[in-house]
Amino acid sequence: MTNSPWTGMLPVDDTALAVTDTGGSGTPVVYLNGAYADKSHWRRLIAELGGDYRHITYDERARGRSKRSADYSFQACLRDLDAVLAARGVERPLLVGWSYGAILSWHWADRNPERALGLVSVDSFPFGLTGEAGRERIRQQFHRLRWLLPIASRFGMGARMNAREHAEVNIEANEIAHASVPVLERLACPVRFVLATGASLGNKGDEMEQGRAALEAIPARNPNVAISAKVASNHSTILRKDSPAVARAVRELAPTNLSR
Repeated sequence: MTNSPWTGMLPVDDTALAVTDTGGSGTPVVYLNGAYADKSHWRRLIAELGGDYRHITYDERARGRSKRSADYSFQACLRDLDAVLAARGVERPLLVGWSYGAILSWHWADRNPERALGLVSVDSFPFGLTGEAGRERIRQQFHRLRWLLPIASRFGMGARMNAREHAEVNIEANEIAHASVPVLERLACPVRFVLATGASLGNKGDEMEQGRAALEAIPARNPNVAISAKVASNHSTILRKDSPAVARAVRELAPTNLSR
């Protein structure tokens, strides 16, 4: 296993990803960012968990310090995760995903049931805007935000994409999330959900709470899945304000006396 500390750029397809690996002999925890977020959002959680774990973070294509690409699809993101794991010599990771990153973790674990040690999903659920009305709403939303996107990217909450590219990533993510109930029902590894409360940018009324409610029936159908906590912070602030709850879920799945 390649478990020495490392920070650098990892070539993948037509791009290169900014990767940081703290190294060490502890359980490898790989962090999967929100759709447009960079790896800086994991700092509080990593500090909370400390040196008993091996922490691997990376910026997706056109996020953070990573390079742009011609392909920002969900499948490309799955390939990127495979590339990071291969480059760092990690065979059996614990995946911690926030929002879009959690959806990636479900589908990676579904494809690699023998490799996933466990999943911690931070405020993500099998729910999303779909159909032509949903797609048009998303496109209009990002068109209205087009002037803000370059600013958001400087703070780790936007990608170096244009408004159309942002929208297409979001449309695909909503459709995949909406169709992910069967995936969650058959996951063979332990999965813990940490849920936020309230609304999020771009959502109306109680849409986010409806999405969270969609999870309630899953544990009865798959005993590997459990809701670990529901915290007071919202979708955007959960990693900043409630990282201890996420850390508890990580420790439940990977106690510090275990190493991989």
